[in-house]
Amino acid sequence: AMLRLRLLTWDVKDTLLRLRQPVGQSYAAEARAHGLQVQPEALGRSFREVYGAQSRRFPNYGHGQGLSSRQWWLDVVKQSFRLSGVQDEAALTKLAEKLYRDYCSPHNWELLPGAAETLSRCRQFGFCMGVVSNFDSRLEVILSQCNLRHHFEFVLTSEAAGFAKPDGRIFEQALRLGGARPEQAAHIGDDYSRDYRGARAVGMHSFLLRAAGQSEGPEVPPEHVLPTLSHLLARIEK
Repeated sequence: AMLRLRLLTWDVKDTLLRLRQPVGQSYAAEARAHGLQVQPEALGRSFREVYGAQSRRFPNYGHGQGLSSRQWWLDVVKQSFRLSGVQDEAALTKLAEKLYRDYCSPHNWELLPGAAETLSRCRQFGFCMGVVSNFDSRLEVILSQCNLRHHFEFVLTSEAAGFAKPDGRIFEQALRLGGARPEQAAHIGDDYSRDYRGARAVGMHSFLLRAAGQSEGPEVPPEHVLPTLSHLLARIEK
């Protein structure tokens, strides 16, 4: 039977938009522009380590711990460079502020295949659409700059919600914003626990974007898997 859906909620990073190049490469290029030589691979490793530690110590950008997401990110960038051997504090501050701004701009992001077409078609079908993303307040700007913002009635970030996926409360806020009951809504994302399981735990439908060859990970019914975004409407109409 066709799902009687009114609301579609969307993850953003690696579902609709992805980084054009690895973080280590972007950071290293910015360092070069400031006259500093840092290896992209080393920076990438440092970033992953620092981002993980910061996320554990200050979950959801330090929400509720007196940190702004801007300060959270500036600290992550500076510490990533420090771990990669950069000691000049004045340079670190400049680099961090420049990179924080740069990740708002479209030259760091590209659309995933089928993203623009799928969003347009879903709107033509009359779905209410919103974003539910573990992201900071820059997301509105990024979506506008990448010409996606107009598809959505609301953009709900974990920073604004105060809860990060898979916490059911962020999905419940999205359902209120979209004026839908859980069974009238479906969430689309690329992360099994945060997106697929998180949405299903509150009674929503959900679809997992999982590229071919990305089959490692828990079993998901094939009719819930999207090899590409272009598969979505056929799945909904089944």
